[in-house]
Amino acid sequence: MLLKTRDFGEIEINEADIIEFKMPIFGFESYCRYVFLHEESLGEHLVWLQSVEEPDLCFILVNPDLVTESYDPKMPKSVREALGPGDLMCWLIMVVKEDFERSTVNLRSPIVVNPATRTAAQIILEESYAIQHPIISRKEEG
Repeated sequence: MLLKTRDFGEIEINEADIIEFKMPIFGFESYCRYVFLHEESLGEHLVWLQSVEEPDLCFILVNPDLVTESYDPKMPKSVREALGPGDLMCWLIMVVKEDFERSTVNLRSPIVVNPATRTAAQIILEESYAIQHPIISRKEEG
């Protein structure tokens, strides 16, 4: 299948790689079909979540292990039921700032993916995680 994308131009994707959001991304409820795109030079901790339905709709996601060691969200039962059996993966939506070092991720509302069922959800966690967590930790000088 040929797909027009915001950042990669027109690319060929396999329809089997499409992920369906059972609980859509907040503010983008009309769009439920996405595909993960990778830029090999950036490694596996950073991915693009590209809408299959809208070429200009794309989110940059970060693996939580890249930005914090203490991230251990508790999945609500409703998410497990919606996504089905299998291991779940968490991704964080990144807000890229002009000064890249000030870019942040939302720890409170991760994207949860079940690769086995090709389903996903964006959830709001009960835990009090930061909504604007820096992707680069700043150490105090002195």
